[in-house]
Amino acid sequence: MATAAKPNIAKRVFWDVRFDELDYEKDRFFIIEKVMNYGLWNDFLEVVKFYGKDVIKQEIVKSACLKKEVLNFLCFYLELKPSEFLCYTQRQSQETHWDY
Repeated sequence: MATAAKPNIAKRVFWDVRFDELDYEKDRFFIIEKVMNYGLWNDFLEVVKFYGKDVIKQEIVKSACLKKEVLNFLCFYLELKPSEFLCYTQRQSQETHWDY
């Protein structure tokens, strides 16, 4: 992990937890996953600056839930295939419920 000061991430990304109680080392998977799914560009840049690309790569592939556009971006940015992500290999098939 980088030796930078704590990342300046928007608190709104962590609406469901006590932001001030996050441990940036112990909770790094949770933080990275939340920022990838719900953060803005500045939040993403802060996480990259704080953790570094290698740590993000190591952690984010474990995510069981990434938005489709986030997965696509991360494949490009981290030079990975979708099949290297747990969320891709574990994705449930979604049947349409209505005739279109």
